[in-house]
Amino acid sequence: MGRPLVYLAVPPPADVLARIEADCDIVKFGERGGPAKPDLLSALSDVDGVLATTRVPFDEEVFAAAPGLRVVSNFGVGYDNVDVPAATRHGVLVCNTPGVLSDAVADLTLGMVIALARRLVQSANLAREGQWVRGMAQVGSDLKGKTLGVIGLGRIGRAVALRARVFGMEIVFHDQFRDPGSDLEFCRFAEFDDLLREADFVTLHVNLSDETRKLIGARALSLMKPTAFLINTSRGGVIDQAALSEALRENKIAGAALDVLEREPPDAGDPILQLPNALVLPHIGSATRETRLAMLNLAVDNLLAALRGARPPCLVNPEVLDGPKPAS
Repeated sequence: MGRPLVYLAVPPPADVLARIEADCDIVKFGERGGPAKPDLLSALSDVDGVLATTRVPFDEEVFAAAPGLRVVSNFGVGYDNVDVPAATRHGVLVCNTPGVLSDAVADLTLGMVIALARRLVQSANLAREGQWVRGMAQVGSDLKGKTLGVIGLGRIGRAVALRARVFGMEIVFHDQFRDPGSDLEFCRFAEFDDLLREADFVTLHVNLSDETRKLIGARALSLMKPTAFLINTSRGGVIDQAALSEALRENKIAGAALDVLEREPPDAGDPILQLPNALVLPHIGSATRETRLAMLNLAVDNLLAALRGARPPCLVNPEVLDGPKPAS
């Protein structure tokens, strides 16, 4: 058997590239922003593995055009760019990079909470404009004693809760479970609606699925305090962005900080970009040198393990290797 062919949608640094080239032949590097679909279909016709980004879509058409494809290794914790059932039907392993970015995203989340509470962006803009005046425009609020509502107490949600506790915040959470564990005994479970009514800051840390798509819509926003803030570093589709824009425009909530949007990059005229009480970042949750390198190395670990016939460290669809579970 010859060396496996690998398509790289992520141009890695030289040392990481050398790891791949030691075992594989490289088809091509992807272009910035991801290839056009016709180019992707053509490139994957003889490929065994892909080092992908979440901007590269893998659906039934793509899998059908890549009969030899064995693994899609995503450079990122998310994998909503992949039709996982279709991948499973075609026997393709889907991998991601959870865990290694938890601290970076949690740090950013707390940074966004602080920026909202202390009106950092508004104050910086005033200073840049020469308005060196201490007035109500710069007056924010303390974090101590405020309630942070964490929706999704997974790896990142837990890291956020630990950081927020240091600032003296009260933590309530909503998840499928009610016991936060011994390391987060200070966290209190709340039903979804109750959390929205109680929290001064609501932060989202859930995967995008049929159950969570547009989880925060007009009804959920109507339950929040008019003084409350919404933070999202998970997936843009978790929020009904049109409903959020309306709520911000009408001051139904105090503000929002978003690292992810429904459409990325957004259209230049997207209303969310024009609202003074919306802080929008260009999806930089994992954007630290240390985290990006750790993610890339884990994605390569997943890729090479799959191509060697071993079990990847982080596998989204283990049923491809394990087979279907027996009926109970």
